[in-house]
Amino acid sequence: MSGIRDIFGIGIIGCGLIGKKRASSLGAQGKLLACADIDLSRAQSLALPHDAVALDNWRDLLIRTDIDIVIVSTLHDSLAEITLAAINAGKHVLVEKPAARSAEELVPVIAAAKKSDIKVHVGFNHRYHRSLQKAKEIVSSGILGELMFVRARYGHGARIGYDKEWRADPKLSGGGELIDQGPHLIDLSRWFLGDFSEVQGFAHTYYWDMPVDDNGFMLLKTPKKQTAFLHASCTEWKNLFSMEIYGKDGKLDLSGLGGSYGLEKLTYYKMLPQMGPPETTSWEYPMADDSWAVEMAEFYQDILLDREPAAGLNDAYQALKIIDQIYKDSGYDHCA
Repeated sequence: MSGIRDIFGIGIIGCGLIGKKRASSLGAQGKLLACADIDLSRAQSLALPHDAVALDNWRDLLIRTDIDIVIVSTLHDSLAEITLAAINAGKHVLVEKPAARSAEELVPVIAAAKKSDIKVHVGFNHRYHRSLQKAKEIVSSGILGELMFVRARYGHGARIGYDKEWRADPKLSGGGELIDQGPHLIDLSRWFLGDFSEVQGFAHTYYWDMPVDDNGFMLLKTPKKQTAFLHASCTEWKNLFSMEIYGKDGKLDLSGLGGSYGLEKLTYYKMLPQMGPPETTSWEYPMADDSWAVEMAEFYQDILLDREPAAGLNDAYQALKIIDQIYKDSGYDHCA
C-alpha cells in the first residue's frame, strides 16, 4: 500500500448481495474505486453509483496502486485464494466469513499475513450488532459472574430451489448450513467463552435434496468445561436468532437481528441473593442494522493505529477447525 491516506481507496471483489452491503457501509473514510466480478454486469451495477471502475477479472483490481483495502465477498471457493493474492499485492483485506472452505485452506494465508504488515479482518459482522456489543460490555464488566455456558440457535427457512444454489455445491461452499451460519455461532461463543478444546457435533441433511448439511449441532467445551450448545439450521422455516449467555450471577438473552429475524433485543436477568424471580432490564434496537458500518470503521482504525483486527484470520481458522471436525465425524466426504 502506498502510504496511509486521509481516505482509503477501496476495491470490492464479488459484487453480489454482501458486496453491495459492504459498498453502502464504507463511511466517510473509504471511497469505492473499483469493483470486480466474473459477471461484469454485476460489477458495473455496483460501480456506477460510486463512479468506480468495473472489472471482470479480480487480478486487474489488485494491481491498481490507488487501492488500499480489498473487500473479498465472493463464493467460498475463492475467498482464501483472493485474500492471499491481495496480501501479496500489499493490500489490507476484509474477507467475508468463513474466509475459506476449510482450515487447511487458510494456512498459507495466515503465513503470508504474518510475514507482512498487512491487516486482515474477517467479516464476523454479528459481533458489531448493537445487542452483541452491549452484551460484550456487560460480560466484560463482570456482573454476570463467571460464565458457565452459552446456548444459541441461528436459522432460516431457505427458499424454493435452495438445493440448486451454490451453497448446495460442496466444491463451491465447502459444506452446508454448518459452514454458512455456523461460523457466526462459533465465533460469538469463542468471543465470550474463549477457545474450545473439546468438540462434539453432528451435521446432517434432513430436508433439502442436496449433498451438504441443512442442520448442524455443536457441543463445544473450553478447558474449564464452559460449554457452548449451538444449532444452525436452514429448516427453521421462520428466521431465528437466539443466544443466551449464562453466568453464575445472571443471564443475558439476545434475540433478533432486525429485518426478517425480528426486533433486535437484549435482556439482562440479574440473580438476586434470595434467588427467585430475577431483576430484569431490557434493551431494544428497532433502528436499522449498522453492524457493517461499525465493523468497517473499526478496521480503518486497526490500519491507522497498526493494531491487530479483533476478528482476524485466527478466529476464522478456529471456527473452521471445529467445522472440519464435525463434518469428518458426520461422514461428509467433501471435507476429507
